[in-house]
Amino acid sequence: MDNYHKWVAFYTMLRKDIVRIFRIWVQTFLPPVITSTLYFLIFGTVLGSRIGDMQGVPYMSFVVPGLVMLAIVTSAYANSSFTFFQAKFFARSIDEMLVSPMPPWLIIAGFVAGGVVRGVLVGSIVMIVSLFFTGLHLSMHSGLIILAFGILTAVVFALAGLVNGVYAKSIDGINLVPTFVLTPLTYLGGIFYSVHTLPEIAQYVTYVNPLFYLVNGFRYGFLGFADISLNVSFAVLGGFIVALVAINWYLIRTGLGLKQ
Repeated sequence: MDNYHKWVAFYTMLRKDIVRIFRIWVQTFLPPVITSTLYFLIFGTVLGSRIGDMQGVPYMSFVVPGLVMLAIVTSAYANSSFTFFQAKFFARSIDEMLVSPMPPWLIIAGFVAGGVVRGVLVGSIVMIVSLFFTGLHLSMHSGLIILAFGILTAVVFALAGLVNGVYAKSIDGINLVPTFVLTPLTYLGGIFYSVHTLPEIAQYVTYVNPLFYLVNGFRYGFLGFADISLNVSFAVLGGFIVALVAINWYLIRTGLGLKQ
């Protein structure tokens, strides 16, 4: 399979996913926007006025990066997991991909790219919505760091969603991980608070949470400070990407749980 046909295969998979994302925009874009708006109203406007500043910045500005990251994480994960599950059980196109000349990395890239696009788009929309709650002057310390963490985080959770899509045997299997794993990790990952405000034991528990490092790296791009070193956050991101790419390559290469 030459490079031209590899590009055609990748472009076809990505275009199909993007068309689907925009065709069902009520399901892909509207829910995270509504959820984020409620968070801004409750945690930012109502509680934020009582909490005051957090680490020297208004509480609303402090929570915005975490809520944008939350939208990216959930959207990227949901997109790749459901898209792969749909291709496996309904369209049966996975069988055709496995017997085609497409290498495993190309199949992975096609599904992950759709998740990244959706995650970044939803995150951008939530960021625009946040401007109406921060007085249209949301600070950005480094746009490059924001972009890097946004894209890399979308890659990580699109890869994680792909693993879920491979193993899921039903729709319930798709919803199980986001409900019982992803949601607790995000809420306990420092979105609404600084780790330094927690008791010492709770701080150590937070440091075990991988989402804590992603949220703090993203927050650094907005505010210029974080609870953990930026280099550590990048290292965690890189480690997850390498590990999840290896897992997905093995699953696709061997057809584990895919070949009927």
